[in-house]
Amino acid sequence: MTKADQPRLLITGASSGIGLEASRRLVLDGYHLTLLCRTPQRCRETSDRLEDDGADPDNLDVLPMDLADLEDVERSCQQLLERGHRFDALILNAGLQSVGVREPLFTPQGIERTFAVNQLAHQLILMRLLPLLFKSRQPRVVITASDVHNPSSGGGRVGRPAGLGTMDGLHSGAGFTMVDGDSAYDADKAYKDSKLCNVLMGRELARQLQEQGRFIPVMAWSPGLVIPRGQGGFFRTSRQQNPLGLALFALVARDLLRLTETVQTAGELLASLVIDADYSKPGFAYYSNTLLGPGRHRFQSSPTSEEGADASKAKDLWLRCEQLISAVIQVDPPPAMPETST
Repeated sequence: MTKADQPRLLITGASSGIGLEASRRLVLDGYHLTLLCRTPQRCRETSDRLEDDGADPDNLDVLPMDLADLEDVERSCQQLLERGHRFDALILNAGLQSVGVREPLFTPQGIERTFAVNQLAHQLILMRLLPLLFKSRQPRVVITASDVHNPSSGGGRVGRPAGLGTMDGLHSGAGFTMVDGDSAYDADKAYKDSKLCNVLMGRELARQLQEQGRFIPVMAWSPGLVIPRGQGGFFRTSRQQNPLGLALFALVARDLLRLTETVQTAGELLASLVIDADYSKPGFAYYSNTLLGPGRHRFQSSPTSEEGADASKAKDLWLRCEQLISAVIQVDPPPAMPETST
């Protein structure tokens, strides 16, 4: 395989957890990875870990991008556009979960952080980097969502359910705490809502692409409940806020009832969505690593929640997010996707 033919992938959230495991498999299989990490230090640490595992440093490109700062996301996207390298997949995997935090935290642009990181930053990446994806002969988009977007799922039934309502918070512009505009701040619901937004974002992206004659696989997926051991990773904020409570939760869910998935298996699933022919069908699809019983999961195509299937809401959400991004970082949206007959 020549360098020109080598598949090139971009991934967010590659410095730990599922993203790191997927990156390890992909780079060791010979894929070229562009890893977007929060700080230069995280970039160095991530590349060092992968090189220690045997990755060819020539196949690693690390770029700082703080998803909690939309201006930084914009700057990094512009750097990538200036380089002009093709991407064969955009893997939007990073996620922020702040369960246990009682008061909302805001980005420099005045956006509640969970929504900004999980939804707005990833939509901005899509808005900016689609031209690089269109250079690929077999492009894909993969979005890490969660079954908690669905109020009827096991995790979705715990606590307040996901639901965007009429999106009055988003309609009001920067400064809102919850997308629906009605609820008091709840970090758990904010996370669930952001994952619902991810599902709707993928659905709307696929619609826009198909409308322009571009038939590209756009996949959202749920890895299941993953509680890694150690102090870092996805649940680090919850560990800081309530270390005893999370330790007890992990003991019961992971070690006694065996309801969780391993980080390694979840990373393998993410990598498979990116490269396996089984997931090459054009259009939107949602996959869930469904729990069948203690220690048993099945990865399968699944329906989204009823709200996650609302095409009208998906279109409105995309438009409102685009308007909010343009307002808070004072940039124009990218031009409409060009027509194509391919």
